[in-house]
Amino acid sequence: MRQRSLVLLHTVSLSFFALSGNLLAAEGKSPTEASPQPVADATSAESIKVIDGFKIERLYSVPSEEQGAWVSLTHDNKGRLITSDQYGKLYRVTPGTGEADTKVEPIDAGVGMAQGLLYAFDSLYVMVNGRKPENQGLWRLQDTNGDDTFDKVEHLRHLKGGGEHGPHAIVLSPDGKSLYVCAGNHTDPTDFQSSLVPPNYEEDQLLPRMWDAGGHAVGKVAPGGWVANVTPDGSSWTLVASGFRNEYDIAFNQHGELFTYDADMEWDVGSPWYRPTRVNHVTSGAEFGWRSGTGKWPEWYEDSLGSVVDIGPGSPTGIAFGTNAKFPARYQHALFISDWSYGVIYAVHMTPDGSSYTGKMERFLSAAPLPVTDLVVNPHDGAFYFTIGGRRTQSGLYRVTHADAESVELVKPADTNMADRSLRHKLESLHRDDITDDELAFAWKHLGSPDRHTRYAARIVLEHTPLEKWQTKALQESDPAKLIPALIALCRCGDESMQMPIIQSLARVAGSDLEPHLELASLRVLQLAFCRLGEPAEGLANAVGTALDGLYPASDARMNRELSQLLIFLQHESAAEKTLDLMADAASQEEQIQLALWLRNLEAGWSLKLRRQYFNWFNEAGAFRGGNSFSRFLVNIRKEAIAKLSDSEKKELADVLSVKQTPIDPTARLMARPVVKKWTVSELLPMVSANEGTRNFETGKKMFEITACYKCHRFAGTGGIVGPDLTGVAGRFNNQNLLESMIEPGKVISDQYEATTFLLESGKTVTGRVANLNGKTIKVIDDMLNPGKMVNINVDEVEEKVVSKTSMMPAGLLDRLSSDEILDLVAYLKSGGNPKHSVYSSDK
Repeated sequence: MRQRSLVLLHTVSLSFFALSGNLLAAEGKSPTEASPQPVADATSAESIKVIDGFKIERLYSVPSEEQGAWVSLTHDNKGRLITSDQYGKLYRVTPGTGEADTKVEPIDAGVGMAQGLLYAFDSLYVMVNGRKPENQGLWRLQDTNGDDTFDKVEHLRHLKGGGEHGPHAIVLSPDGKSLYVCAGNHTDPTDFQSSLVPPNYEEDQLLPRMWDAGGHAVGKVAPGGWVANVTPDGSSWTLVASGFRNEYDIAFNQHGELFTYDADMEWDVGSPWYRPTRVNHVTSGAEFGWRSGTGKWPEWYEDSLGSVVDIGPGSPTGIAFGTNAKFPARYQHALFISDWSYGVIYAVHMTPDGSSYTGKMERFLSAAPLPVTDLVVNPHDGAFYFTIGGRRTQSGLYRVTHADAESVELVKPADTNMADRSLRHKLESLHRDDITDDELAFAWKHLGSPDRHTRYAARIVLEHTPLEKWQTKALQESDPAKLIPALIALCRCGDESMQMPIIQSLARVAGSDLEPHLELASLRVLQLAFCRLGEPAEGLANAVGTALDGLYPASDARMNRELSQLLIFLQHESAAEKTLDLMADAASQEEQIQLALWLRNLEAGWSLKLRRQYFNWFNEAGAFRGGNSFSRFLVNIRKEAIAKLSDSEKKELADVLSVKQTPIDPTARLMARPVVKKWTVSELLPMVSANEGTRNFETGKKMFEITACYKCHRFAGTGGIVGPDLTGVAGRFNNQNLLESMIEPGKVISDQYEATTFLLESGKTVTGRVANLNGKTIKVIDDMLNPGKMVNINVDEVEEKVVSKTSMMPAGLLDRLSSDEILDLVAYLKSGGNPKHSVYSSDK
C-alpha cells in the first residue's frame, strides 16, 4: 500500500506553495533552502482532466537532479521549444511523437535562470531572474555563424530587484517591431526613455495605510508591477502600464490588445483589501491600483482600471492566447491562464464590451498536483505545450492537441466593437506631451464618455499635456461627466494653490443627479485634493465635512466606504457614531473591518459609550476568519486605536481592553437557534414557486449572514472567496437547483471546489483542499470557514488519497430556519443583492 501511495503522490514531496499570489510568490522562503529530491516522474497525462475532444501527452519527465525545474517556455524559428530551469540552464527541446523520441539538449551560453523567453529578430531574448543581482534583466543571444549555437551573448538592460516578484515575461509586439516585458512589484522601475503612464504616480492614501502584518512588501510603493515596450536592441524602454502586484506573463489577442493575469495576496483573504487573482486588459497609461498592505485601491476608483474577470485565489503563471492553435474557433480566441497552486489551466472567453472586454473563465485542464509554470502555442505544428515545475518541484513537458486538429481552420475573431476600440486607440496615440489644441479638444470631447476605458484614455491625455493649456477649462467645465475626471487630472497634476478652486468647482455639481460612477468619482476628487494638495484649512474642512455628513450613510456600501474615510480624515464630530452604526448593520466581516480600520484614525466626536462600542467590536471579531496575516491585522488595528486613547480613557475602558482575544465559532449565532426541522427540497420547492414577488429583502440578507454564507462566498461585491461567487446564481440555477445546492451540497460538486480525502497509516482521515505543500508536508484546509488554518499531513504517513464525494459546504444550514426565512434567503440570492429586483415586486 505504501508504494502505491507514493506513486499517487509522486510530486507531493516537493516545495509547492499554493494560495501564494504567484508561482514564484511563496512569501518569506529562500529558494536555496534544502528540498527533498523528487522522483523523476512527472504527473501522468492520464491523471489530467481536460475538456472533451482534447488530448494530453506527456512528452518529457524532467530528471530533476540534472535539469532542475522548468519555469519558462518559448518556441524558436524551427518549431523547437526552449525552456529554462528556474535555478540553472536553458534547454532546447525537439518534440517527438511521444516520450521516447522527444529530444532535450542543454544550451551552453552562460545564461539561464530565465522567467521569460522569446525567440524573435533572429535572437533568443532571455529575462534572467536568478541568484546574482548583477545578472538580472534582459539578455540577447544570437547565432552569428549559422552553426545552431548561440555565440553572441549581450546583457541589454540590468533590472534592479528580482526573486519571485522580479522581472518576468517577454513577448513580441503585434506589429512584430518591438518587445513587451513585464515585471513584478519588487522590481524597481528602470530608466525609462519615455512613458505612457504620466510620471505623477503616488500612493494616494487619504488615511495612513497599514503595512502587511506578516511583513511582506513593506516599503514597496508605486508604481508596483509594470509593463514596458522595448526596442529590439534593448536601448529604449517605454513604460506602458503599472499598478500590478506580480503579473508573471502577458499576451496579445488577435486584435492586438494586451492582457495579463495578476496575482493576489493570499495572506489578505477575508479582509476588505483582498483582491482576487484577475485578468486585466493592459491599455496605454493604465494604472491598476496595487498598493502594499491595506492600501490597495478598490476597483471603482476613477483613476485606475478594473479587471476583465476575477478568477479567485491562486498563483498566476504563464498565459497565452490560443491563436494559431489547431483548436475549435472558441479556443483559438480564448486566453489560457495558468494557476500554479491549484494545478489548473483556465480558458478565459472574452466578449467585447465598449472599448474593452468582459470575460468568463472555463476550467480547461487540471490535476492534483499540476504546478503549471508556462505555456505556448507552437505555430509550426498548431499544438499547445505547457510545462510544470518551479521551486524545485518535479517538472514535465506536455502537449495538448484536439481530435479534429487535421480539419481545423485558423479563424480570426469577429471584429465587433472595433469603432469603440479605434476611438480609444486614437486617444491613446495622444499620450505624449506635444499635442495640438485640436487634439486636446478631441480628448476633452470624450472625457465624459460612459465607456470607462475611453474616458480613462482621454484623462491621461490631459495629464500628459502642460497644465497651463487646460487647467482653466477644467475649472470652468459645466458638464459633470467631464468636470469630475478633469478635476481628478488637476489634482494629480496641480499644486497646493489648486485645492480651493478644485473644491469650489466640484461644489457646483453638488446635489446633481449623478450616475453612480460619478458620485464615487466626486468623492475621489476630494480624497486626491487632500492627500495630493495638502490638508485643508479649518474652515474648508468644516464646510466639506458638513456637506458630506448630509450624505452619510448612503444606500451604497461603496459610497459609505469613501464617505467614512473622508469624514474621519476631516475629524467630523458625527463620524464615530454613524460609522459604528454602519458596522453594527454590515452583513460581512469585510465591510466591518474596513470601517474599523478607518476609525483607528479618528480622534474627534468620541464618547466613552462609543469608545466602548468600538473596542467591544474587536472582541466580537473573534468569529472572523482569514488568511495568514488576517488575525495580526486585527491586532494591529486595535493596538493603533488604543494608542489614541488618553490615560483616563484607558482606565475607564480597562474591562473591555483587558478581554483576551479568543476565536469564536463563526456559526455560533446559527447554532444558538433551535432546530426547526430537517428540510427537504420537495417540500420547499412548491413554497418557493408560490411566493415569488412577496419576499422580504432585509430578512433574506440577515439569513445570509446568520448562516455564515459570507464566510465562504462573495455576493454583491462582498464576502469570502473560497467558494463560488453567488451574485449571479439566479442566472445559473432554477429554484430546484438552488435549493439542492443548499440542502444537498454533495449532490453536485464542481471540480473547481472538490476536496481530497487522505487516509493515513494511523487510520485517521483528513478531508479538505490542498492549499500548500512544503517538503514532505501537505497543508490542507479542512474548514472552509477558516481558510487561514491548515492541517499538516506528512506524505510518508499517507496510505491513500481519493477525490472526496463530500462537499466542503456544511450540510444542515437551513434546518434552523423557518420556512419564511428560507424563502426570503432564496429570494435574496435570486436578487443578486438588488432590493429593487422583481422578486420583491410586492414587498411583504
